[in-house]
Amino acid sequence: MTAHRTGRSVLTNASRRGFIAGASAGAFVLAVGLPRFARAQDKKFGADGMPNGWRDDPRIFIAIDSEGVVTVTCHRSEMGQGARTSVAMVVADELDADWDKVRVSQAWADEERFGNQDTDGSRSLRHNFMPLRRAGAAARTMLEMAAAQRWNVPVASVVALDHGVLHAASGQRLEYGELAQAAAGMPIPDPAQIRLKDPRAFRYIGKDNVGLVDNFDITTGRAVYGIDARVDGMLYAVIARPPVFGGKVASYDAAEAEKVPDVVKVIKLDAPAIPSEFAPLGGVAVIARNSWAAIRGREKLRISWDDGPNAAYSSDSYRAELTQAVRAPGKVVRREGDVDGALSRADRRVQAEYYIPHLAQSAMEPPAALVRIVDGAAEAWACTQAPQVTRARLASNLGLPLEKVKVNVTLLGGGFGRKSKPDFVIEAGLCSKAMDGVPVKLVWTREDDLHHGYYHTVSVQRLEAGLDSQGKPVAWLHRAAEPTIGSTFAPDPKHALPFELGMGLVNLPFAIPNIRVENPEAAAHVRIGWYRAVSNVPHAFAVQSFVAELAHAAGRDPRDYLLEIIGPDRLIDPTALGDVWNHGEDPRLYPIDTGRLRRVIAAAAEGIGWGRPLDKGRGLGIAGHYSFVTYVAAAVEVEVNDRGRLAIPRIDIAIDCGPVVNPERIRSQMEGAAIMGAGLASSAEISFKNGRAEQNNFDTYELTRMDSAPRDIRVHIIRSDDYARPLGGVGEPGLPPVAPAIANAVFAATGKRIRQLPIRDQLSA
Repeated sequence: MTAHRTGRSVLTNASRRGFIAGASAGAFVLAVGLPRFARAQDKKFGADGMPNGWRDDPRIFIAIDSEGVVTVTCHRSEMGQGARTSVAMVVADELDADWDKVRVSQAWADEERFGNQDTDGSRSLRHNFMPLRRAGAAARTMLEMAAAQRWNVPVASVVALDHGVLHAASGQRLEYGELAQAAAGMPIPDPAQIRLKDPRAFRYIGKDNVGLVDNFDITTGRAVYGIDARVDGMLYAVIARPPVFGGKVASYDAAEAEKVPDVVKVIKLDAPAIPSEFAPLGGVAVIARNSWAAIRGREKLRISWDDGPNAAYSSDSYRAELTQAVRAPGKVVRREGDVDGALSRADRRVQAEYYIPHLAQSAMEPPAALVRIVDGAAEAWACTQAPQVTRARLASNLGLPLEKVKVNVTLLGGGFGRKSKPDFVIEAGLCSKAMDGVPVKLVWTREDDLHHGYYHTVSVQRLEAGLDSQGKPVAWLHRAAEPTIGSTFAPDPKHALPFELGMGLVNLPFAIPNIRVENPEAAAHVRIGWYRAVSNVPHAFAVQSFVAELAHAAGRDPRDYLLEIIGPDRLIDPTALGDVWNHGEDPRLYPIDTGRLRRVIAAAAEGIGWGRPLDKGRGLGIAGHYSFVTYVAAAVEVEVNDRGRLAIPRIDIAIDCGPVVNPERIRSQMEGAAIMGAGLASSAEISFKNGRAEQNNFDTYELTRMDSAPRDIRVHIIRSDDYARPLGGVGEPGLPPVAPAIANAVFAATGKRIRQLPIRDQLSA
């Protein structure tokens, strides 16, 4: 599938070298090695701070055909964050290509060829920016070599410029299409020969003159999402899954379902013996000639469920358990100084508890996948964030060798972490297998999505601080109890994993002499999974809300107090604070820069006009957070009327993500984070009773609606022109500070302190 517009893409297999060129029907093809992280314990670090020992087996392709059309294969999934556009921008800039002649093709799942294709952790550009630049520069070098050979002149006398190569002395010029075949035969440039552009010469990187490559297809309805995939002769399936996690079918009667016109077959899918990882939940599948018949057939099923060990799980009682847990000592995950002694000597002690419920990713497009099996080989089309995991788990569940499984990646109608889990693709594969390989498209309804997802963790956090006579904090105690994502992968873990601890909990960048962070036990009773920004969301809510409470107790301005508690500009080694390993990266590569955090807070405050007089019922709030190597602050204005209705007239978000590649996408991601953050702050909640999710659709799981969305969102990008610096993430870091900024603004407007989300009816008289 080709994005942008119908193009002439040429994709050719390449050998397993770092840089390979090969000729194919008059085309130039370059395969470029991308890094894959070695095992953590094997890592060594070079003078540039980057890991040594990266393997070159991952691949990305650049192809140029005889007409000069450049096709860039994007190995990451596109779910609205702009990965396809940004990847192509980087390659095209170093190649000095004409953007109108650039096409983008989506990679299928293949780790040996494309490397790590997981689209999570805000890593698509963060990890691949320099390799992509080198790819474009290597292709440019080979085109220059081909032109110099054609003209019999020194290669140093020619230059690639605007989709062609120029020999200034003679005025001769050859277009890329004319050089494609010859360039394919050029020797591979040694890395030392490859010269990267001076950033001052960038045409696309950091510029606003590039539109989305998918925009035409999306706006004209030509784009293919997972839910749009279709092949001849396919059937449709929906599944009745156990309403309680860990449950199973006790008995069922399919007689009435089978009478529904166009229902073809009803099959039982066994639940895994031990629910774990990405295994489907089991249940009863109804397969039909159209989706409506499948849904109607499911409604006619008579099923008796064995609810299993989580039948008693209820949100109210579980919240009480977590609250009890944070009121007692827990596992210490960070310790500095003498917290107990400092608290006992403090002039004043302040304490508060904060609660965030389970949340659902609730992407606009629910999970959907199409699978067919022909001659012992399976092919899938899916809206997946994790193509390689999907391929591996599909192969395992179908009993096929990996090489007999192909996963095609469609566009994603949102993901937010839900589509990193391939259980829905496995379900489609099992349905196809039950139908002797006939293609089956399985679609989750919105109710399925909310009832059977991988939920964002529920969290109770207790914070206590001791203040001196000037209101300055001298001690900080933080206890956070929340089921871990590790429960999805291993039986019965009770404590957060290091990457969760490193999301705003142990890596707190505050200048407080005595700090202790504890992580009490918390058992999981539902599937816990990634959600946009993951554990940064509850941690930022608690920390930034509590700082505002301390400011009030000290009689200080919240912005000024936040800046003071962060302290002077300095670099903090995260490994000195605790075990914060994240995404296979050594945190030593990314010291926390408090100066950058301070600057985004100041920029957001300045943007919103901090300190200006406001009418009654209006207030300003602020919060800042560091995540995914990026610094973001949100300053919010809220309005609460006499009936307790909350409105958000304005949000200013400031972001420092280091070097800027695609400013338009940065702005759109911050705007989206503001809207999503407003929803999780004001109305979104998944609650459980007797093991069952109580929310069914968007009437009860309330996302931000148009009439409650922030009216004015202003994004302030603090840019860096040092493109040798590490890039920060963009897709996730905007979300964490939004909810606490809203809660702090509500207090400023009403005097009502918000310590639990969603706010919903807490403001009613």
